[in-house]
Amino acid sequence: MTTLQCLSPVDGSLYVERPLAAEGDIRQALDAAVRAQPFWRNTPLADRVALVRRAVEIFVDRKEELGPELTWMMGRPIRFASGEILGFAERAHYMADIAEAALADIRLPEKEGFERFIRREPLGISLVIAPWNYPYLTAVNAVVPALLAGNAVILKHSAQTPLCAERMVEAFIEAGLPAGVIQYLHLSHGNTERLISAPEINHVAFTGSVPGGAMVERVAAGRFIHVGLELGGKDPAYVRADADLEASVASVVDGAYFNSGQSCCGIERLYVHESLFDDFVQRAVALVKDYRLGRPDEADTTLGPLVRTAAADFVRGQIDEALSAGARAHIDPVAFPADRPGTPYLAPQLLTEVNHEMRVMREESFGPVLGVQPVRDDEEAIALMNDSDFGLTSAIYSRDIDAARTIGERLQTGTVLLNRCDYLDPALAWTGVKQSGRGCTLSTVGYEHLTRPKSFHLKKRP
Repeated sequence: MTTLQCLSPVDGSLYVERPLAAEGDIRQALDAAVRAQPFWRNTPLADRVALVRRAVEIFVDRKEELGPELTWMMGRPIRFASGEILGFAERAHYMADIAEAALADIRLPEKEGFERFIRREPLGISLVIAPWNYPYLTAVNAVVPALLAGNAVILKHSAQTPLCAERMVEAFIEAGLPAGVIQYLHLSHGNTERLISAPEINHVAFTGSVPGGAMVERVAAGRFIHVGLELGGKDPAYVRADADLEASVASVVDGAYFNSGQSCCGIERLYVHESLFDDFVQRAVALVKDYRLGRPDEADTTLGPLVRTAAADFVRGQIDEALSAGARAHIDPVAFPADRPGTPYLAPQLLTEVNHEMRVMREESFGPVLGVQPVRDDEEAIALMNDSDFGLTSAIYSRDIDAARTIGERLQTGTVLLNRCDYLDPALAWTGVKQSGRGCTLSTVGYEHLTRPKSFHLKKRP
């Protein structure tokens, strides 16, 4: 029997082992979803909303158990781990709040002798493929609105966070969702492709790497199903000359290093107006030095390991290459005794004298490193922010909201943020451009990607 093995970044031990789904398991899950979905779509929306809210309550009640599991599976410090559960609840409840309006028929102006409207119908069966870095927050974006829209869901989590799929499904089942409406499968890469290509699957929501997204598109090609891809980023921030320096330093540093930099919308490159540059760097370095790198199961740790040694080595390689090309490192790893080559424990780093010839300013790092460049004006900042293969979020720090709005209109990005970063508001469309993906989750717009329009053109008399 082939198994999934989750090796904890805390100490390299085997934390979870599960059998991978075989062909029969996949067939059983698909058949169950096919049987359940028609009943679920015909369940009154108010009842679907009530059941989902009940599941969220059950889930939140278990946050003290779920937090340590996250720490051991993917390395987030225990002091922050349970916060993801509350974020899950916020997004779920918001999508429930707007479900009635978002899914209501679109009524057209009166036309004598006719009734005309557009109905939003569920797609059928949604396959949600979730990553390890925010396994609950990313999954909720698709799972909850898919269920509220009347779809059945099959959830596949990363091999690094298998318990997350199990815990979510357990809560929904305990809340009373009918059998087959939501299920999980632990899958090999080959069987993941097999499931995407199954004719019963009507929608795929994938969060992960660009190569992973390319695989989803390749396997789904020719089936004409809905595919949503959230593929990460190399998100920039720009600190204008008129920014509140203290507030912008605190926000950017948190946005760059929280979760050890393992956030698709974390800040990975920063452009600071030359008049503030030296002061900004000095203050930022002081804040970064306050982090405590260590075992994430210890209460005073504020920076945990990366998810695996290979991920840490990738970031080490970016840093070393930048230094050899003339970049300046402002953090001495010696100040972080837990930093050890050959392990996932990596000291945070802030680099200046960087440029876009360096991989650290072009490739997604997904680790605790930030490159900082001075800029002369808005024009230079905009050009550099847009000089990327990615476009998920972009952050601006300024006291001038009109100037920020004007800059934001020129940025090639899915979300423009002012005086904050690394944040997702469920009332806004979560989407990206370029290699950050396509499609949309959350907001009323997100429901459009989980339903299909059906027009009714009814002539009242023959």
